[in-house]
Amino acid sequence: MKRILFYSLATGMIMAAQTGCQSAQTQTQAPAAEDREKTVFQVSSPWEPTTDIRSDVAIVYSARGSRNLTFEQKVQSWRDRGYITHFMTGIAWGDYKDYFTGQWDGKPHFDEGQVRATGDTVWHGELTPYLVPTKNFLKYLKEEHIKKVIDAGIDAIYLEEPEYFAYSGYSEAFKREYEEYYGFPWRPQHESPENTYLSNKLKYHLFYRAIEDVCTFAKEYGKSKGLNVRCFVPTHSLVNYSVWQVVSPEASLASMPCIDGYQAQIWTGTAREPVYYRGIEKPRVFENAYLEYGSMESMTRPTGRKLYFNIDPIEDIPHDWSFFKRGYEATFVAQMLYPSVASYEVLPWPGRIYHGTYRTSPDSEKREKIPRWYSTQIQVTMNSLNFMPVSDNKVSGSHGIGVAMANSLMFQRRPLPHAGQNTSHHSGELMNMSANAEDPQLSGFYGQVLPLLMRGVPVATVHLENTGYAKAWEGLRVLILSYTNMKPMDPEYHRHIAEWVGKGGVLVYCSRDDDDFQTVREWWNTDGLQYERPVDHLFELMGMPAGAAEGAFSRGKGTVYVMRKNPKEFVMEKDNDQEYVDIVKQLYENSAKGGKLVFKNSFHIERGPFDLVAVLEEGIDRKPFVTSGLFIDLFDSQLPVIRRKEVLPGEQAYLYNLRRVPDRKKPQVLAAAARVYDEQRGKKTYAFTVKSPLHTTNNMRVLLPAAPHTVKVAGPDGAPVEWTQDWDSTGKTLFLSFENDPDGVGVELEW
Repeated sequence: MKRILFYSLATGMIMAAQTGCQSAQTQTQAPAAEDREKTVFQVSSPWEPTTDIRSDVAIVYSARGSRNLTFEQKVQSWRDRGYITHFMTGIAWGDYKDYFTGQWDGKPHFDEGQVRATGDTVWHGELTPYLVPTKNFLKYLKEEHIKKVIDAGIDAIYLEEPEYFAYSGYSEAFKREYEEYYGFPWRPQHESPENTYLSNKLKYHLFYRAIEDVCTFAKEYGKSKGLNVRCFVPTHSLVNYSVWQVVSPEASLASMPCIDGYQAQIWTGTAREPVYYRGIEKPRVFENAYLEYGSMESMTRPTGRKLYFNIDPIEDIPHDWSFFKRGYEATFVAQMLYPSVASYEVLPWPGRIYHGTYRTSPDSEKREKIPRWYSTQIQVTMNSLNFMPVSDNKVSGSHGIGVAMANSLMFQRRPLPHAGQNTSHHSGELMNMSANAEDPQLSGFYGQVLPLLMRGVPVATVHLENTGYAKAWEGLRVLILSYTNMKPMDPEYHRHIAEWVGKGGVLVYCSRDDDDFQTVREWWNTDGLQYERPVDHLFELMGMPAGAAEGAFSRGKGTVYVMRKNPKEFVMEKDNDQEYVDIVKQLYENSAKGGKLVFKNSFHIERGPFDLVAVLEEGIDRKPFVTSGLFIDLFDSQLPVIRRKEVLPGEQAYLYNLRRVPDRKKPQVLAAAARVYDEQRGKKTYAFTVKSPLHTTNNMRVLLPAAPHTVKVAGPDGAPVEWTQDWDSTGKTLFLSFENDPDGVGVELEW
């Protein structure tokens, strides 16, 4: 997950994939281990006492050895500590120097790196280019890496970050793939909108093909070894890739039968990308994270595939520890507002978190390892995720409004000027990711979602690629669609939309349809079809005129409202979104019969005993969110018991509600900066062992029937460990604090 500093599929393709892959539904009839794969983390090094974070799964990165250990020994070091082990490697880059230098087959392959218009290779590291996934490279990957890890007993493989940069597409390897795919010679993508679209569509296809090929092989080879191999794709969200001008298969993979699930690589580094709202471009971490997690949830939920939400306590660009804490809390709460997801990558790269040094404060250059107040906090939160339930509860607010998105959002990103464009602000090739003149910072998308989200409406996203699934439509009353910065890749999407409207749905189509991608070579203007704009095909299916003017139209029991505006204007211009919001409100309340569309400045959800709150910094007012009761504050490393929590604009809260404790009569650990093992309960005793990384502090809250008269804390050798305690009589919880040990600290309580 590294941002470099300069920075539907057609139905036939999906059907081809279905014949080429074994069914993931068949492949994933849960082996026993899967029931324990709720929390995971990725790591490139062998087990260390300072990074033993006690999640269910250690995803071992790279098939190479490290620190004088072979890959097999590295994997075994984690297994010896009780971890399930999975494997991850890059599909667009990785430790493949032997391939590029010619060690593998006697031929150098640097011509298979992604190349800019300037002729420069896009490098990920030394002798490591971002690659064009050629068939020869895929052969190498399967023979030298996939076979090796399956032979080591790995039964879950993650092919990370299928990424092709929009500004690349000039290598000899890409030109060869272009001619083979399209049947005519390569065309420079910067020369026309159609060339841009075709180039990006091919990049999308290449990684779709790559993942299909490698995952099919992995499953078949695993079967020959008696293993049920599962395949996952760790990927950024479609929102982020579209903003960062990266092309990836994204939503189409959710329909690929040999894919078992996703890992949503969303963290402060993606969520901090500046976006426009009210004419101001700046980072909006919580709001962006909410939309990114929502995009991944929307992409995966209709297919029933497993989804891990990722979160990172730090990020690639160095800051100070308090800065990381604020971003962590914003993204942590954002992911929890999607209660259908309850599997998590609790953190990546524990070595850089626990061993890395960062600034101690915003105005100091002094650097230190992670402070105890922060390591304790993240260990409390990530251990709580072992108990985070899937919930039928919904985040507060008016539900049923969705904004359509599609993979083709990535196809219209064009960092180079097209012929005839003003190039005065370009110096050779555009490297500034925010400068996409037609759609700065994906404002056409944000213009549809932020005016609603900033008013406290939990707006959802709907992937056009998933419109054939009934679950994609569940609970949806109003769908907002624009073909300003994306195009439909399959006419079937329109048939599904028209059917949904006919049954009573409300469609808001918001676009001027005047962008220069309307006439790219696609299905609506080839093979006998001659639609001037893709939306005219949709309008025809609903009995509307081509180029329909602004206004309302009836279709069966439903309504179509055409709004002839470019959605980017709603966020790039100050206070220019009111008409849009008023129209959506009127349609939601009257045509869709959704009830009153509630505007507010916060989001709140209950998940089991956990309460999560976020208050918008740019909401409709500056009122704090106030809740009363009896809570443990899980974002405070001291785990105080509080009766009232006030959450200010721009802040988030994570609370354990003591009035919703499951089985309140049972002694139990409610919150801890360590994982609990070997619990033993007697009539008036409770004993357990806790494990967590060395050089960290375990603060914990333990529910007991009465204050204990005896507390014993001992290390793995039985020697006493120093500890402090405090009894809270209101919630009947004991606060304990002592130093962690990955070999286990034993606690005995008697009352």
